[in-house]
Amino acid sequence: MGYGSIGKRHTDNLLNIGKLEIIVYSKNKESFKLVKKGVKIFTSFKDALKEKPDISIICNETSFHIDTAIKLAKINSHLFIEKPLSHSLVNLTKLLKIVKRKKLITMVGCNMRFHDGIKSIKKLLDKNELGQIFSVTAENGSYMPDWHPGEDYHISYASNKKMGGGVVLTQIHEIDYLFWFFGKVSNVLSISDKLSDLQLDVEDFSSSILKFKNNIVAEIHLDYYQKPSVRKCKIIGRKGKIIWNYENNHLQIFKNSTKKLSTKLIDKKFDRNKMYVEELKYFLNCVNNKKTCMNSIIEAYEVQKIAFAMKNSSNKGKKISLK
Repeated sequence: MGYGSIGKRHTDNLLNIGKLEIIVYSKNKESFKLVKKGVKIFTSFKDALKEKPDISIICNETSFHIDTAIKLAKINSHLFIEKPLSHSLVNLTKLLKIVKRKKLITMVGCNMRFHDGIKSIKKLLDKNELGQIFSVTAENGSYMPDWHPGEDYHISYASNKKMGGGVVLTQIHEIDYLFWFFGKVSNVLSISDKLSDLQLDVEDFSSSILKFKNNIVAEIHLDYYQKPSVRKCKIIGRKGKIIWNYENNHLQIFKNSTKKLSTKLIDKKFDRNKMYVEELKYFLNCVNNKKTCMNSIIEAYEVQKIAFAMKNSSNKGKKISLK
């Protein structure tokens, strides 16, 4: 459902995975070319629903995610929803009830969980390599007009408030993987604003402090205007620290016991699409084996609450507590 940049990527990857009958609902004329590849194209959502898909990949604008998902869940379709889950909490409970009643497999597509660097950090933390964690710093900044060369960033959902854009929701990956690492958050203090001269009606900057229920403190910086792009994470613990840099694909580990810093190159030939392929294969495997996915909509709902707490904190100018 949807054939923007991420919809195109998922469709191409599904075609390459093979052994799947694919239908696409989109009014994007580019999608019509898929007919030659054996893909059925529908410009009417009502007609697409009549096909009763076993699995649905929802890639339309964020503000339409939940309404689309509810209609598909009612016809027993398992759901893969591209991040972020939604632009609001409205009707999320309704969707959760339908999914639970019908025992549907769901997943929200946060592809960074399938990045080798993030997976390596998760393994190190699970092995308690750093001991007690004290603090974390995560940063993701890049220049939005460079994201999809040839596309007008002004009409992107990421730059449009009505479509569910803004840096907090669009760059929710950092919130997601920190939740994956450390669990639920108890308190949030945040400031978000429109700082650059980019033509947007949403925030392009966010700086937040999160306190997790296990007392770990994390700082998150997100922006739409930074050149060159920066994406990194630093985790400091009692036994040492980890520094991950997305741009050069390095993972550094410092151990207090040896006082040595080791640097690991995650992947000499980093292929960004690999993450997207792996997450789709993982989801399809979960559906086939009737297994609950990591980052199901139940888990993603918790991440969504953190993001909204960040926005709420900025709007009210005070710390927000989460239950």
